Amino acid sequence: MNTLRFNAIWISDMHLGLRSCRAEFLLDFLKHTESDHLYLVGDAIDFWSMKRGAYWPPLHNSVIQAVMDKAARGTRVTYVPGNHDELFRNYIGNAFGGIRICAEATHRTADGRRLLILHGDEFDGVVTNSRWLAVLGSHAYDVLLAVNRWFNLVRRRLGFPYWSLSAYLKHKVKNAVNFITNFEDAVIREARRRNFDGVVCGHIHHALIEMRQGILYCNDGDWVESCTALVERADGSLAVIRWADESVLLLSEGSDEHSDRDRRLVSAN
Repeated sequence: MNTLRFNAIWISDMHLGLRSCRAEFLLDFLKHTESDHLYLVGDAIDFWSMKRGAYWPPLHNSVIQAVMDKAARGTRVTYVPGNHDELFRNYIGNAFGGIRICAEATHRTADGRRLLILHGDEFDGVVTNSRWLAVLGSHAYDVLLAVNRWFNLVRRRLGFPYWSLSAYLKHKVKNAVNFITNFEDAVIREARRRNFDGVVCGHIHHALIEMRQGILYCNDGDWVESCTALVERADGSLAVIRWADESVLLLSEGSDEHSDRDRRLVSAN
C-alpha cells in the first residue's frame, strides 16, 4: 500500500501496555500515513493495566518510536492525556521529543471549521465520581478483550475475518448504548457552549462522525477493538479509517459508496 497523506490524523485509546492492544496494526498505520498534524487523544499508555502486571513488548516501543520519528521529521504532534495515562497530565504545557502535552487542543480544518479536541473522560460520570468502579470496569473489560483475542484467533484459523465480540456486546446491551448516547450528548453540549463547530474525542471506543444538533461530533475510536483513526483530507473533509485485516475502510463525510483495490469508501451520513 502506498503512503496515505492527510492534513491531520487523530488517534486515541491505543492502550500500549495492555495485552489486547493491537500494536502491530497501529505500527503499520503509522508507517503508511503522513500528516501535518498528529493528535494523540488520550489513553496512549494504559497505566491502569500495567499496575496489575507489567507488559511491554518491543512492538510497543516501536509504536512510540514511530510517533517520535514523525515529530522529528516535522509533524506537529500533540498529546492530550486521558484517564488511563493521566500521569502525563502533570506535564501539561511541556514538550518532550517534539511532542506537545496539552489538556485539550483546538484544530482548524482546511475549510475553516474549529474543532475542540479532548479525550472525554471528564464527561464520564463513573470515571469522575466513582474511580474504584471505573477501575473495576476496566479490569472486566480487559478480561473480555482477552476472550475476544482468543475468539478471533480461532476465527482466523477457520478463515474468517476479525470480528469484535466485545464491541458487539457493548453496542447491544441497553445500558451501554444509553451510556454512549449520554456521553456523546454531553461532549456536543460542551462544544456548542464554547462556540466550536465540532469536537473530536475518544474514550468510549466507538468511532463515529455525525452532525448532531448543529455540531460535528467525531470519535476516533480505539486500537484494541476496531483499529480506527480520524483523518482530515486536503479539502478539510473528515473520515474515520478502519485499519482492518482485509482492507482499509473509510467512513467519510458525505461520500458515495465505491471501492478500489486498496480501500472502500462508505458514506457516514
